[in-house]
Amino acid sequence: MLSWSPLANFFWDLQCKIYFLLVGICSALKLTVPSHTIHGIEGQRLRLSVDYNFNTTASEIQIIWLFERPQSNPKYLLGSVNQTVVPDLEYQHKFTLIPPNASLIINPLHISDEGNYIVKVNIRRNGTIAASQKIQVAVDVPVAKPIVRTEPSSGVVEYVGNITLKCTVGKGTRVVYQWMKNGKPLHASPNYTFSSNNATLLIVPAVKEDTGNYSCLVSNPVSAMESEIIAPIIYYGPYGLRVKSDKGVNIGTVFTVDMGEVILFDCSADSNPPNTYLWIQRGDNTTHVIKYGPHLEVVSDKVTQKTMDYMCCAFNNVTGKQDETHFTVIVTSVGLEKLAQKGKSLSSLAVITGISLFLILAMAFFFIWKRYQPYKVIQQKLQSRPEADYRKAQTFSGHESALDDFGIYEFVAIPDPASSSRVSSHSVPGSDFVPGQDMLSTIYEVIEHVPEQPQQDHQQ
Repeated sequence: MLSWSPLANFFWDLQCKIYFLLVGICSALKLTVPSHTIHGIEGQRLRLSVDYNFNTTASEIQIIWLFERPQSNPKYLLGSVNQTVVPDLEYQHKFTLIPPNASLIINPLHISDEGNYIVKVNIRRNGTIAASQKIQVAVDVPVAKPIVRTEPSSGVVEYVGNITLKCTVGKGTRVVYQWMKNGKPLHASPNYTFSSNNATLLIVPAVKEDTGNYSCLVSNPVSAMESEIIAPIIYYGPYGLRVKSDKGVNIGTVFTVDMGEVILFDCSADSNPPNTYLWIQRGDNTTHVIKYGPHLEVVSDKVTQKTMDYMCCAFNNVTGKQDETHFTVIVTSVGLEKLAQKGKSLSSLAVITGISLFLILAMAFFFIWKRYQPYKVIQQKLQSRPEADYRKAQTFSGHESALDDFGIYEFVAIPDPASSSRVSSHSVPGSDFVPGQDMLSTIYEVIEHVPEQPQQDHQQ
């Protein structure tokens, strides 16, 4: 017979306890819900989803739904055992349960259905395992489009009046109000004050910077709507009065224009409502009104003085405020001077162009004359004639008529001394050279043929 030692018995007991603990954990019931707070819409269907699971064989599954309102006892709605559903007869057409699914369907949903819904699941095997969850249900009515009203509706003068904007909603539950200005959320500031529920906006005092597009955004957990844009009327100005012109040169408050130009001045200022404008001309310690309206036309060649002082006045009839600006118009003959300078420039340019052209032509003529001189051409022709012609020209005499040779000059160059010595030592009969002639120098002989017949006739 096997005997157990005290240590072995201890380990056996420990293993059994661990086994039964693990079996209990694995067979535990788990009951879960997606959210413990659910917002439903009045008149619509609402489903309360519930999931449960367990790792054991169940002989019976029981599901029970209870409903409780604040400061009241829970009320039985319906229950089921396995596939059999047992509803409360008071609510049998309102609540639906399809076992083994533990989810509850409420259809339709009313405001009176707000409260806590409790679900309990029992699993029976050798014993009973139970688990429960609570879900809070809120029933909301979608909000309607809000309406914003302004007081006073006729508008206010800045720094004098206040503006009140009220937002009202015809339908909706748990409404949250948010004011918007130019599409951005508006927060409290020294000028902006809100009511306790933000349904009213008070602007104290109203100023120019408060102008803009206002709207009221209302929302609740199931819907959101925004009102139409409203722009409160705030009267202000005039601000930033200034004068501009379409021509001329502007330096500060001085406008310089050319004689003969027509210049248009424009006077403008930021104001609501638009300003009334008045133009005044000043001169000789006197002033007089010359025009009403934002525009003034000045014809420079019709002004009586070269320097004229003007003033533009802007007046807001609602705020009672006004502003004025002064400027000076100087009429100059810059245009005529520019035209004269332009003519002088053209004349100078023409003179310079003429001189340049003359120099170019003179240089070209000199170059051509230098390159092709006439005496060089004649000399080249004479040098190209035969030597016999020169000899004949030197010894020629007894012309019957010298008219053919009149005005012709021939230049003959005698050969160098070496050549001439050779020629003298070997004189040839009929030669034109005279013996004994100095051959060491260059001799130019000019043969002139002049008719002598008229002189002979005179002597006779």
